[in-house]
Amino acid sequence: MSDKLLELCHLTKRYEDGVSDKDVIKDLNLELERGEFLCILGPSGCGKTTLIRCIAGFEKYSGEIKVEGKSVSGSGNDRMMIFQDYNQLFPWKTIKKNIQYPMKCSGIKDKALLEERAMELLEIMNLTEYADCYPHQLSGGMKQRVAIARGLSTQPKILLMDEPFAALDAQTRNRLQPELLAIQRKTNTTIIFITHNIQESIKLGSRIILFDSKGNLEIDIRNEVPEPRNPATPGYSETWKMLFNALNPDRAAE
Repeated sequence: MSDKLLELCHLTKRYEDGVSDKDVIKDLNLELERGEFLCILGPSGCGKTTLIRCIAGFEKYSGEIKVEGKSVSGSGNDRMMIFQDYNQLFPWKTIKKNIQYPMKCSGIKDKALLEERAMELLEIMNLTEYADCYPHQLSGGMKQRVAIARGLSTQPKILLMDEPFAALDAQTRNRLQPELLAIQRKTNTTIIFITHNIQESIKLGSRIILFDSKGNLEIDIRNEVPEPRNPATPGYSETWKMLFNALNPDRAAE
């Protein structure tokens, strides 16, 4: 089986309001291999969120999106999305039932299987003891771990993450980053992760792409910084400076 998982072929997304029609994404061609952790950087308004919404099947577009060589249209359990906030969790359902919900929607009715898979994900997330709690009883970081578990519950081919740690404090964010890496490797899930944080992209991404303010793909690199990645790691400062200069052309780093 080919390692090529996702293909974007001449993808274009145009917003038309009758006043200032605009191509947010224009003729984008991109391929993603199975198991990659792709981080997407770019200034606000460059089309990052629109891009993953197209991949998720939430937006209409021209061009073609292929998963494992097959064209996809509309949403599907093979592409699950995690948002910035926790509104995707149902406050009236327990943590376990929140995780089971997408599985039920995908047609899984076997109660034993639902229980087994939910508890397995809770164990991965270190949330087993909170299975019967409700979202309001959890901290922000714990809620986001539940959201990730729910996204993984249908065993998607691609997990789409739209700045999932943006609403968290720095300490929680720093704690969840290595946890997400460990989860990604344990489940072998391909992840597309939007962030405004250069450090986060270097720490997490096996590959980093960057869009300029007009939505053009400016940088597409493999992350060669060895792990564990921190500012003292060889190659880290050079990668950070390159990305910073691309994001801030008017005030390039010395």
